[in-house]
Amino acid sequence: MYQALYRKYRPKNFYDVYGQDHITSTLKNEISENRISHAYLFIGSRGTGKTTCAKILAKAVNCENPQNGEPCNKCESCKGLDSGAIYDVVEIDAASNNGVDNIRDLRQEVNYSPSHCKYRVYIIDEVHMLSTPAFNALLKTLEEPPAHVIFIFATTEVNKIPATILSRCQRFDFKHIQSETMAVRLKEVAGYEGITLDDDAAILISRIADGALRDGLSILDQCAGRSRIVDSKLVSEVAGLAGNEMLYSLSKAIRNKDSSGAVDTLSQLYQNSYDMERLCAELINHFRNYLLLKTAKKNRELIVCTNDEYEQMLGEAKSFTLENIILCLDLFQNTLIKIKAGANSRIEMELAFIKLCEPRLEQSNEALLERISRLENIVKRGSYVPSVQNIKPEADRKSEVSGRPEEEKSPQDALSDAQNDNEFKAEEHKSEHKTEAQTEAKAEVHPDAQQGEDDNIQMPFEQWDDFIDLIYKNDIILYGVLYDSSASIKGEHFVIHSANPTVKEFMKTKTHASAIKQAVYELTGRHFKLAISRNSGNDAPKRDLLEDLINQAQNNVTIKYE
Repeated sequence: MYQALYRKYRPKNFYDVYGQDHITSTLKNEISENRISHAYLFIGSRGTGKTTCAKILAKAVNCENPQNGEPCNKCESCKGLDSGAIYDVVEIDAASNNGVDNIRDLRQEVNYSPSHCKYRVYIIDEVHMLSTPAFNALLKTLEEPPAHVIFIFATTEVNKIPATILSRCQRFDFKHIQSETMAVRLKEVAGYEGITLDDDAAILISRIADGALRDGLSILDQCAGRSRIVDSKLVSEVAGLAGNEMLYSLSKAIRNKDSSGAVDTLSQLYQNSYDMERLCAELINHFRNYLLLKTAKKNRELIVCTNDEYEQMLGEAKSFTLENIILCLDLFQNTLIKIKAGANSRIEMELAFIKLCEPRLEQSNEALLERISRLENIVKRGSYVPSVQNIKPEADRKSEVSGRPEEEKSPQDALSDAQNDNEFKAEEHKSEHKTEAQTEAKAEVHPDAQQGEDDNIQMPFEQWDDFIDLIYKNDIILYGVLYDSSASIKGEHFVIHSANPTVKEFMKTKTHASAIKQAVYELTGRHFKLAISRNSGNDAPKRDLLEDLINQAQNNVTIKYE
């Protein structure tokens, strides 16, 4: 029967344990000096060697001819424990034996002397799964165990173990196995199996395994099932990775603000059955590398890649600002959390890329800082003429007849003008419905108040922000309906301008109508009748002045050569 590589090459002595020298050296010294503790606690993530070291320790303490703390693997005790013929080493899965009755049975068993070996060893895996009563039942035995009993606990979640248990054990923390160390072991195993494993493939497998050697051997085993020659391309296909080319293609789409190209690339990956969750994790690691290249002095030691790939990363990272990298990392981290919580992975990834390629859609502080950083970089590259008067919607620019150039202004003046323009346009938006009301055949009006035919003067309602605050306090549902609206005063009518068709229905409701009238009275001291003038729907879209300013700067920048 075929045996998986991680089982076939499980270490049988401490020397073969990779990446945990700080633990194996301590255990060998304790055995050599006969300073064996009654309880050990092995802590670490999956696949780092906890159970393996526990089995080697159980053999070493019972070995008839230990050699410098290592089991000889030749004596009757070592052979019996390896084959399972001797039952003095007991492995217990706490995930399925976590009740207090299981621990009470164990307490009775420990009183019996071992049948063949010097010590009876209990290896309890996933010990954090024990219930609180089970821990309490174990406590007394753990505090004063029989001389012939040794407990070895293994766990991935030390925070769930009571402090009373922790204080009675020798604690050993297993580290993530470094990618370089794991690659050496993978190449060694591949050599034993007659598998040709190149260096790039070994590094890639190590990166995917994320510090777990067992996972790395499993991936190598799976690749060997496809071909005896394993390269990075085969590893990417087997593990469902996007590959370096796709990662750089996606990052290039972000850099060029090419949302269409990014979505097309995602579609190709999805059609080829690439896992979107893993792709998101790869992109996080990809932009982490960019972040290290921008910030860390000794970044080469922190990035796991080949020399050629490192040089490529250096070139690509130069085209990203630090703010842009942080925005990407933040957005992909949030996307990964949503995917793990059960959201549609493809949609979440598409949303993330669209937000990154269209910064005005993302309203976070990180997105705003990234956009300001882009503008600052344009200013640093040279001088330009940022005339805010020329920043207009696309439709206006196409129909406009070109005139004389605007007067040159400094970037600081341009930003100030942008703020003034924003305030002016806000007022303009409120008053633009005057023309609309005059040109439409007849505005839709609330039944209890018709607009007078001789009320020709329509003034924008200047206190809309205060009005909407009052509505928020008194009628939260109405606030949500009116939020994107505006208002004006025309004669004895308070006219609401909104493109939301539900506003009219709300105004027909006595409670909501009273809330509007009361809020207007508090602000003006006058009683008004209510009317509604629905927007035609052909209004120009809301402009993003910051994005307009960036576009104008890019179009008008003049590079200065020294």
